[in-house]
Amino acid sequence: MENQTMVTEIILLGFHHLHSMRHLLFSIILVVYCLTISGNFLIIVLVSCCRHLHFPMYFFLTQMSISDILLTTCIAPHMLSIVNHEGGIISLKACITQYYFFAAFETSECFLLTVMSYDRYLAICNPLQYNSIMDHAFCIKLIVICWLLGFLMALLTAIPITQLVFCGPNIIDHFFCDFDPLLNLACSDTLIIHIEALFLSFVVLIIPFLMVMISYIYIALTISKMPSSSGKKKAFSTCSSHLTVVSIYYGTPISIYTVPTNEKSLSASRILSMFFTVVTPMLNPIIYSLRNNDIRDALKKINAHPFIIGNI
Repeated sequence: MENQTMVTEIILLGFHHLHSMRHLLFSIILVVYCLTISGNFLIIVLVSCCRHLHFPMYFFLTQMSISDILLTTCIAPHMLSIVNHEGGIISLKACITQYYFFAAFETSECFLLTVMSYDRYLAICNPLQYNSIMDHAFCIKLIVICWLLGFLMALLTAIPITQLVFCGPNIIDHFFCDFDPLLNLACSDTLIIHIEALFLSFVVLIIPFLMVMISYIYIALTISKMPSSSGKKKAFSTCSSHLTVVSIYYGTPISIYTVPTNEKSLSASRILSMFFTVVTPMLNPIIYSLRNNDIRDALKKINAHPFIIGNI
Protein backbone atom coordinates (compact mmCIF):
# COMPACT_ATOMS: atom_id res chain seq x y z
CA MET A 1 0.00 0.00 0.00
CA GLU A 2 2.92 2.36 0.62
CA ASN A 3 3.99 2.13 -3.05
CA GLN A 4 0.46 2.64 -4.43
CA THR A 5 -0.75 6.08 -5.51
CA MET A 6 -4.11 7.14 -4.12
CA VAL A 7 -6.68 8.17 -6.72
CA THR A 8 -7.64 11.85 -6.65
CA GLU A 9 -9.22 12.14 -10.12
CA ILE A 10 -11.71 9.97 -12.01
CA ILE A 11 -11.82 9.60 -15.78
CA LEU A 12 -15.38 9.22 -17.11
CA LEU A 13 -15.38 7.61 -20.56
CA GLY A 14 -19.05 8.31 -21.24
CA PHE A 15 -19.91 7.50 -24.87
CA HIS A 16 -16.33 7.43 -26.14
CA HIS A 17 -17.11 4.79 -28.78
CA LEU A 18 -19.59 7.06 -30.63
CA HIS A 19 -16.94 9.15 -32.40
CA SER A 20 -18.91 10.24 -35.46
CA MET A 21 -22.24 10.38 -33.61
CA ARG A 22 -21.18 12.49 -30.63
CA HIS A 23 -22.39 15.78 -32.13
CA LEU A 24 -25.83 14.27 -32.78
CA LEU A 25 -25.95 12.80 -29.27
CA PHE A 26 -24.85 16.14 -27.82
CA SER A 27 -27.68 17.92 -29.65
CA ILE A 28 -30.28 15.37 -28.53
CA ILE A 29 -29.21 15.56 -24.87
CA LEU A 30 -29.17 19.37 -24.99
CA VAL A 31 -32.69 19.53 -26.48
CA VAL A 32 -34.02 16.99 -23.97
CA TYR A 33 -32.42 18.89 -21.08
CA CYS A 34 -33.93 22.21 -22.23
CA LEU A 35 -37.35 20.58 -22.63
CA THR A 36 -37.04 19.06 -19.15
CA ILE A 37 -36.24 22.39 -17.52
CA SER A 38 -38.91 24.34 -19.43
CA GLY A 39 -41.62 21.65 -19.06
CA ASN A 40 -41.17 21.18 -15.33
CA PHE A 41 -40.84 24.92 -14.77
CA LEU A 42 -44.13 25.39 -16.64
CA ILE A 43 -45.82 22.90 -14.28
CA ILE A 44 -44.49 24.84 -11.28
CA VAL A 45 -45.74 28.16 -12.70
CA LEU A 46 -49.15 26.74 -13.61
CA VAL A 47 -49.78 25.25 -10.19
CA SER A 48 -48.48 28.37 -8.41
CA CYS A 49 -50.55 30.85 -10.44
CA CYS A 50 -53.76 28.99 -11.31
CA ARG A 51 -56.22 29.01 -8.44
CA HIS A 52 -58.13 25.91 -9.52
CA LEU A 53 -54.87 23.91 -9.22
CA HIS A 54 -54.33 24.82 -5.56
CA PHE A 55 -54.93 21.29 -4.32
CA PRO A 56 -52.59 18.84 -2.55
CA MET A 57 -52.15 16.65 -5.64
CA TYR A 58 -50.77 19.55 -7.67
CA PHE A 59 -48.72 20.81 -4.74
CA PHE A 60 -47.01 17.41 -4.67
CA LEU A 61 -46.65 17.61 -8.45
CA THR A 62 -44.66 20.85 -8.16
CA GLN A 63 -42.31 19.15 -5.72
CA MET A 64 -41.79 16.32 -8.17
CA SER A 65 -41.05 18.87 -10.91
CA ILE A 66 -38.46 20.50 -8.65
CA SER A 67 -36.94 17.07 -8.01
CA ASP A 68 -36.85 16.36 -11.76
CA ILE A 69 -35.10 19.66 -12.47
CA LEU A 70 -32.51 19.03 -9.77
CA LEU A 71 -31.97 15.39 -10.77
CA THR A 72 -31.35 16.07 -14.45
CA THR A 73 -29.25 19.19 -13.68
CA CYS A 74 -27.05 17.03 -11.46
CA ILE A 75 -26.24 14.81 -14.48
CA ALA A 76 -26.97 16.44 -17.85
CA PRO A 77 -24.59 19.48 -17.94
CA HIS A 78 -21.54 17.38 -17.07
CA MET A 79 -22.74 14.68 -19.46
CA LEU A 80 -22.83 17.24 -22.27
CA SER A 81 -19.20 18.13 -21.57
CA ILE A 82 -18.24 14.44 -21.55
CA VAL A 83 -20.00 13.79 -24.86
CA ASN A 84 -18.46 16.88 -26.46
CA HIS A 85 -14.89 15.98 -25.38
CA GLU A 86 -15.33 12.18 -25.71
CA GLY A 87 -14.63 11.77 -22.02
CA GLY A 88 -14.06 13.87 -18.95
CA ILE A 89 -12.11 14.19 -15.72
CA ILE A 90 -13.69 14.77 -12.33
CA SER A 91 -12.09 14.84 -8.89
CA LEU A 92 -12.84 11.95 -6.55
CA LYS A 93 -14.56 14.29 -4.07
CA ALA A 94 -16.70 15.81 -6.82
CA CYS A 95 -17.54 12.31 -8.08
CA ILE A 96 -18.79 11.19 -4.66
CA THR A 97 -20.65 14.50 -4.28
CA GLN A 98 -22.39 13.99 -7.64
CA TYR A 99 -23.44 10.50 -6.59
CA TYR A 100 -24.75 11.82 -3.26
CA PHE A 101 -27.01 14.47 -4.78
CA PHE A 102 -28.16 12.08 -7.52
CA ALA A 103 -29.13 9.49 -4.89
CA ALA A 104 -30.81 12.13 -2.72
CA PHE A 105 -33.00 13.50 -5.53
CA GLU A 106 -33.81 10.00 -6.77
CA THR A 107 -34.82 8.81 -3.30
CA SER A 108 -36.90 11.93 -2.62
CA GLU A 109 -38.82 11.39 -5.84
CA CYS A 110 -39.59 7.78 -4.89
CA PHE A 111 -41.18 8.96 -1.66
CA LEU A 112 -42.97 11.83 -3.43
CA LEU A 113 -44.60 9.37 -5.83
CA THR A 114 -45.70 7.28 -2.84
CA VAL A 115 -47.21 10.35 -1.16
CA MET A 116 -49.05 11.23 -4.38
CA SER A 117 -50.57 7.76 -4.52
CA TYR A 118 -51.70 8.10 -0.90
CA ASP A 119 -53.29 11.44 -1.80
CA ARG A 120 -55.23 9.81 -4.66
CA TYR A 121 -56.24 6.94 -2.37
CA LEU A 122 -57.73 9.34 0.18
CA ALA A 123 -59.43 11.50 -2.46
CA ILE A 124 -61.19 8.56 -4.14
CA CYS A 125 -61.60 5.96 -1.40
CA ASN A 126 -62.24 8.32 1.54
CA PRO A 127 -63.55 11.56 0.02
CA LEU A 128 -65.44 12.65 3.16
CA GLN A 129 -62.26 12.63 5.26
CA TYR A 130 -59.97 13.95 2.52
CA ASN A 131 -60.11 17.67 3.35
CA SER A 132 -59.71 17.12 7.07
CA ILE A 133 -56.68 14.84 6.62
CA MET A 134 -54.95 16.48 3.64
CA ASP A 135 -54.82 20.00 4.99
CA HIS A 136 -51.99 22.40 4.16
CA ALA A 137 -49.99 21.69 7.31
CA PHE A 138 -50.08 17.93 6.73
CA CYS A 139 -48.99 18.38 3.10
CA ILE A 140 -46.02 20.48 4.22
CA LYS A 141 -45.04 17.80 6.72
CA LEU A 142 -45.19 15.09 4.04
CA ILE A 143 -43.04 17.14 1.68
CA VAL A 144 -40.45 17.85 4.37
CA ILE A 145 -40.33 14.16 5.31
CA CYS A 146 -39.81 13.14 1.67
CA TRP A 147 -36.91 15.54 1.17
CA LEU A 148 -35.30 14.74 4.53
CA LEU A 149 -35.53 10.99 3.94
CA GLY A 150 -34.02 11.43 0.50
CA PHE A 151 -30.96 13.31 1.75
CA LEU A 152 -30.53 11.17 4.88
CA MET A 153 -30.73 7.84 3.05
CA ALA A 154 -28.29 9.06 0.42
CA LEU A 155 -25.86 9.78 3.26
CA LEU A 156 -26.07 6.16 4.39
CA THR A 157 -24.31 5.09 1.19
CA ALA A 158 -22.25 8.21 0.43
CA ILE A 159 -20.47 8.36 3.80
CA PRO A 160 -19.20 4.74 3.66
CA ILE A 161 -17.90 5.40 0.13
CA THR A 162 -15.75 8.24 1.47
CA GLN A 163 -14.11 5.75 3.85
CA LEU A 164 -12.99 3.44 1.04
CA VAL A 165 -9.46 3.35 -0.33
CA PHE A 166 -9.16 4.22 -4.04
CA CYS A 167 -5.73 3.31 -5.36
CA GLY A 168 -6.44 2.63 -9.02
CA PRO A 169 -7.55 2.16 -11.69
CA ASN A 170 -9.35 5.49 -11.98
CA ILE A 171 -11.46 4.94 -15.13
CA ILE A 172 -15.26 4.65 -15.07
CA ASP A 173 -16.94 3.47 -18.27
CA HIS A 174 -20.03 5.56 -17.60
CA PHE A 175 -21.28 9.13 -18.05
CA PHE A 176 -21.72 9.91 -14.35
CA CYS A 177 -20.59 8.67 -10.95
CA ASP A 178 -23.11 5.97 -10.19
CA PHE A 179 -22.91 3.57 -7.25
CA ASP A 180 -21.59 0.34 -8.80
CA PRO A 181 -19.04 1.94 -11.19
CA LEU A 182 -17.66 4.00 -8.32
CA LEU A 183 -17.32 1.04 -5.96
CA ASN A 184 -15.61 -1.00 -8.66
CA LEU A 185 -12.62 1.37 -8.35
CA ALA A 186 -12.15 0.74 -4.62
CA CYS A 187 -9.19 -1.29 -3.43
CA SER A 188 -10.75 -2.03 -0.04
CA ASP A 189 -13.55 -4.51 0.66
CA THR A 190 -17.00 -3.28 -0.45
CA LEU A 191 -19.14 -6.25 0.57
CA ILE A 192 -20.74 -4.47 3.55
CA ILE A 193 -21.57 -1.41 1.46
CA HIS A 194 -23.13 -3.57 -1.27
CA ILE A 195 -25.30 -5.37 1.30
CA GLU A 196 -26.32 -2.06 2.84
CA ALA A 197 -27.12 -0.60 -0.59
CA LEU A 198 -29.22 -3.64 -1.49
CA PHE A 199 -31.21 -3.23 1.72
CA LEU A 200 -31.70 0.50 1.07
CA SER A 201 -32.79 -0.24 -2.51
CA PHE A 202 -35.47 -2.50 -1.08
CA VAL A 203 -36.59 0.25 1.33
CA VAL A 204 -36.50 3.04 -1.24
CA LEU A 205 -37.77 1.21 -4.35
CA ILE A 206 -39.57 -2.05 -3.60
CA ILE A 207 -41.58 -1.05 -0.51
CA PRO A 208 -42.82 2.30 -1.95
CA PHE A 209 -43.66 0.59 -5.24
CA LEU A 210 -45.71 -2.06 -3.43
CA MET A 211 -47.48 0.67 -1.43
CA VAL A 212 -48.34 2.49 -4.65
CA MET A 213 -49.68 -0.69 -6.24
CA ILE A 214 -51.79 -1.53 -3.18
CA SER A 215 -53.20 2.01 -3.18
CA TYR A 216 -54.20 1.70 -6.82
CA ILE A 217 -55.79 -1.69 -6.28
CA TYR A 218 -58.11 -0.07 -3.73
CA ILE A 219 -58.61 2.91 -6.06
CA ALA A 220 -59.54 0.62 -8.97
CA LEU A 221 -62.02 -1.28 -6.80
CA THR A 222 -63.61 1.98 -5.63
CA ILE A 223 -63.85 3.38 -9.17
CA SER A 224 -65.45 0.17 -10.42
CA LYS A 225 -68.26 0.61 -7.85
CA MET A 226 -69.08 4.18 -8.89
CA PRO A 227 -72.60 4.37 -10.38
CA SER A 228 -72.02 7.11 -12.98
CA SER A 229 -69.71 6.83 -15.98
CA SER A 230 -68.79 10.52 -15.67
CA GLY A 231 -67.61 9.95 -12.10
CA LYS A 232 -65.52 6.99 -13.22
CA LYS A 233 -63.99 9.02 -16.04
CA LYS A 234 -63.11 11.94 -13.78
CA ALA A 235 -61.58 9.69 -11.12
CA PHE A 236 -59.59 7.80 -13.72
CA SER A 237 -58.29 11.00 -15.36
CA THR A 238 -56.85 12.23 -12.05
CA CYS A 239 -55.03 8.92 -11.46
CA SER A 240 -53.96 7.76 -14.92
CA SER A 241 -51.18 10.34 -15.33
CA HIS A 242 -49.68 9.53 -11.93
CA LEU A 243 -49.92 5.79 -12.52
CA THR A 244 -48.19 6.19 -15.90
CA VAL A 245 -45.33 8.15 -14.31
CA VAL A 246 -45.02 5.54 -11.54
CA SER A 247 -44.81 2.71 -14.08
CA ILE A 248 -42.08 4.48 -16.04
CA TYR A 249 -40.17 5.75 -13.03
CA TYR A 250 -39.94 2.62 -10.90
CA GLY A 251 -39.24 0.13 -13.69
CA THR A 252 -35.86 1.54 -14.69
CA PRO A 253 -34.20 2.02 -11.26
CA ILE A 254 -35.49 -1.34 -10.04
CA SER A 255 -33.77 -3.02 -13.00
CA ILE A 256 -30.59 -0.99 -12.42
CA TYR A 257 -30.18 -1.25 -8.65
CA THR A 258 -31.76 -4.58 -7.73
CA VAL A 259 -30.45 -6.78 -10.58
CA PRO A 260 -26.90 -8.05 -9.84
CA THR A 261 -24.21 -6.12 -11.71
CA ASN A 262 -22.75 -9.16 -13.46
CA GLU A 263 -26.11 -9.82 -15.14
CA LYS A 264 -26.20 -6.41 -16.85
CA SER A 265 -23.97 -5.31 -19.70
CA LEU A 266 -22.27 -1.92 -19.56
CA SER A 267 -24.15 -0.73 -22.63
CA ALA A 268 -27.53 -1.75 -21.18
CA SER A 269 -26.68 -0.05 -17.88
CA ARG A 270 -25.72 3.19 -19.66
CA ILE A 271 -28.89 3.19 -21.74
CA LEU A 272 -31.12 2.55 -18.73
CA SER A 273 -29.32 5.18 -16.69
CA MET A 274 -29.63 7.80 -19.45
CA PHE A 275 -33.34 7.05 -19.83
CA PHE A 276 -33.84 7.35 -16.07
CA THR A 277 -31.74 10.48 -15.46
CA VAL A 278 -32.42 12.46 -18.64
CA VAL A 279 -35.50 11.18 -20.51
CA THR A 280 -37.88 10.39 -17.64
CA PRO A 281 -37.72 13.91 -16.08
CA MET A 282 -38.72 15.27 -19.50
CA LEU A 283 -41.62 12.81 -19.87
CA ASN A 284 -43.25 13.63 -16.52
CA PRO A 285 -44.60 17.11 -17.40
CA ILE A 286 -45.61 15.87 -20.87
CA ILE A 287 -47.61 12.99 -19.38
CA TYR A 288 -49.34 15.25 -16.86
CA SER A 289 -50.11 17.81 -19.56
CA LEU A 290 -51.60 15.28 -21.96
CA ARG A 291 -53.48 13.04 -19.53
CA ASN A 292 -54.67 15.49 -16.85
CA ASN A 293 -57.76 17.55 -17.67
CA ASP A 294 -57.02 20.26 -15.09
CA ILE A 295 -53.51 20.87 -16.44
CA ARG A 296 -54.81 20.92 -20.02
CA ASP A 297 -57.54 23.41 -19.11
CA ALA A 298 -55.01 25.69 -17.42
CA LEU A 299 -52.77 25.56 -20.50
CA LYS A 300 -55.71 26.42 -22.76
CA LYS A 301 -56.73 29.38 -20.60
CA ILE A 302 -53.17 30.70 -20.53
CA ASN A 303 -52.90 30.39 -24.31
CA ALA A 304 -56.17 32.30 -24.68
CA HIS A 305 -55.41 34.93 -22.00
CA PRO A 306 -51.66 34.98 -21.32
CA PHE A 307 -51.77 38.25 -19.33
CA ILE A 308 -54.35 37.19 -16.72
CA ILE A 309 -52.66 34.05 -15.43
CA GLY A 310 -52.98 35.16 -11.81
CA ASN A 311 -56.79 35.25 -12.10
CA ILE A 312 -57.21 31.79 -13.64
